[in-house]
Amino acid sequence: MKQSFRVYIDQLKRRVALPCNPQRIISLVPSQTELLFDLGLGDCIVGRTKFCIHPSASVDIPIIGGTKKFRFEKIDELNPDLIIGNKEENYKDGIDHLATKYPVWVSDVYDISSAFDMITSVGLITNRHEKSLQIVEEIKSNFVPQTNFKNHRVIYLIWNKPYMCAGCNTFIDAILQELNLKNLISDSRYPEISAQQLSKLNPDIVLLSSEPFPFNESHLREVKAVCPHSKVLLVDGEMFSWYGTRLLKAGNYFKMLRTELEG
Repeated sequence: MKQSFRVYIDQLKRRVALPCNPQRIISLVPSQTELLFDLGLGDCIVGRTKFCIHPSASVDIPIIGGTKKFRFEKIDELNPDLIIGNKEENYKDGIDHLATKYPVWVSDVYDISSAFDMITSVGLITNRHEKSLQIVEEIKSNFVPQTNFKNHRVIYLIWNKPYMCAGCNTFIDAILQELNLKNLISDSRYPEISAQQLSKLNPDIVLLSSEPFPFNESHLREVKAVCPHSKVLLVDGEMFSWYGTRLLKAGNYFKMLRTELEG
């Protein structure tokens, strides 16, 4: 039976013709893979990246490479009728190549509002719109801006050797703003920062993310030596950078973090 299509506008403002009832979905983004499962589409996902680790059931799905390097021959083998990607997490050349052969919908998430739009849009293009609206309402009820964070001056590190941090125009920065935390990095995206610059900025708090670089206790001690007057904490990077249904768990996590910071 021939598949029927409908034209949608993705978050890059691209007009894309997508199947009305997709049955073979490849997700190129970990947070969006988790969302698809929470929308009840686990049985329709035929491909994922090696970084798509949530939920645990996703590990049984074939891997099509990483978020920045796709295995095109594997994707061809899986023959998807819908591919879901993201502007920041994927690479343009790879997305452009896939779009010549398959229906590709691309998100562009940079704050909470665009995250909600992504969730409801994915629900719409997969016939799970009502469920996606329910998810957004649940996130809104749980993810209340934690305004009791006392406007601490913070730096959020994502990489080691060299140090790299989350600057403005990132989802992480938007989350910090939601938490009433002042990001000291005014540069855009993910700039490098030297130990000397880090020390000179003298932040109240340095947050060491669990991803993409897995900071641990030894790194915490190193940063503490650079910033002896700062509070240095290891944090769950998924709570700051995953913009799908991981946000359902973020409210309780940030409440615990606030207790640790204010303690």
